[in-house]
Amino acid sequence: MKTGITGGIGSGKSYVCKRLAARGITVYDCDAAAKRLIRTSPKIHDALTQLIGKDAYEPHEAYETNTSHEFHLNKSRVAQFLLQSEENARAIDRIVHPAVFRDFEECGMEWMESAIIFESGAYKLVDRVIVVTAPQEVRIQRVMQRDGITREKVLEWMERQLPQDEVRKRADYEIVNDGVADIDEQLDALLLNLFRNKTQTL
Repeated sequence: MKTGITGGIGSGKSYVCKRLAARGITVYDCDAAAKRLIRTSPKIHDALTQLIGKDAYEPHEAYETNTSHEFHLNKSRVAQFLLQSEENARAIDRIVHPAVFRDFEECGMEWMESAIIFESGAYKLVDRVIVVTAPQEVRIQRVMQRDGITREKVLEWMERQLPQDEVRKRADYEIVNDGVADIDEQLDALLLNLFRNKTQTL
């Protein structure tokens, strides 16, 4: 039984994953995996170069002496391409998301963290989804303090994601991370529930 964890920006899903790690549960981080694969996968390198152009990555001379054999993304060029149109963003997703999905399926982990689990289609790889939620104002303040950005910028990012209420409707379970509710208490109850459901299906 595989489990996905999601939540909008500022919800604190990464913190919840840390609390799970403290319980011995390793969670696959889709965002970190995507960044790793973009650096290390020749297949993604070739596809992005074909899509964006040779300047999608830094010149080979910049890393040809790198013993790790990693590719260095030209972030400013890729960002420029992304902002040109929604179709450009979807084109990149069509290259990166399948690679992340394959990596998850091959890694053997049972838990996945993805901010865009429904938008990307990653929910199809898991049996249930947990959403981490928090009041909008709490989320705004968290991101402003964490990233040192304006309220307007945070709201702009939020608008690019599915509304929290919509994600809540699609998810199977909810963890409230409003700074008041006890996260560990909720996780203990949730894990007990998942364990009971698992044993009932055996």
